[in-house]
Amino acid sequence: MMHPSIVGAALLLALSANPVAAADVEHGKVLYQTCAACHTERPDALGPSLKGVVGRQSAALEDFRYSNPMKRANLVWDENNLRAYIQDPQAKVKGNRMPYGGLKVLK
Repeated sequence: MMHPSIVGAALLLALSANPVAAADVEHGKVLYQTCAACHTERPDALGPSLKGVVGRQSAALEDFRYSNPMKRANLVWDENNLRAYIQDPQAKVKGNRMPYGGLKVLK
């Protein structure tokens, strides 16, 4: 089983708009630390687990209390949806509770 931080780093690398950053695993690990602050495997985590997020339906984890807008979003977390959500969560799912302003520009 892959460690969640490795999965997260790979996810962020896949979503990177900058091809140079996409090839930089260390940069992906640093970026993922922002996500890992809330998205952990702990039962008291602020955000849902990102383990297995690619291909998963939005608001699908039974052990997490999602916002009503996220429940209604009816998204499948593919590369395009994840990229759009990470770049601007409120634009992708207006009214979601994730306290993150988005990843606007990767350098």
